[in-house]
Amino acid sequence: MQIPQGILALGLAITMASPILAQQDAAIEAMQDYMMFAEETAGIILPQQIDQTVFDAALFVDTRSAAQHSEATIPGAVHIEWREVLDRIDEIPETRMTILFCNTGARSSQATFALRVAGRTNVVVMQSGFEGWLQDAAYHP
Repeated sequence: MQIPQGILALGLAITMASPILAQQDAAIEAMQDYMMFAEETAGIILPQQIDQTVFDAALFVDTRSAAQHSEATIPGAVHIEWREVLDRIDEIPETRMTILFCNTGARSSQATFALRVAGRTNVVVMQSGFEGWLQDAAYHP
């Protein structure tokens, strides 16, 4: 008995798609688990909370573009664009407080969420971003 080519192709496509669908399901499940058990303010820091003690202890990650980073940034900040944080996760410490920021907190919040879902509970987003830090931080070196 011969199997029609269309059915064979469909079977092959389903077989090849199964691992991708399983990965998507695992990613969705990890995000759901994080969201169900995270405190509402988990992963957030306000510029007003960044005093000298916090500033000296934390690693700052500038998630803005290279051009924005080179124009001005928080002293000592490491530059990792927001889309690259998972590709460069090995550059982000697992225990030291790490504060991600962009201009306003929008892009860096996405990067922070991705890292927290990936298990980095020490990573926080600075609400109001670089602009908020310039205006409201408790400490500026």
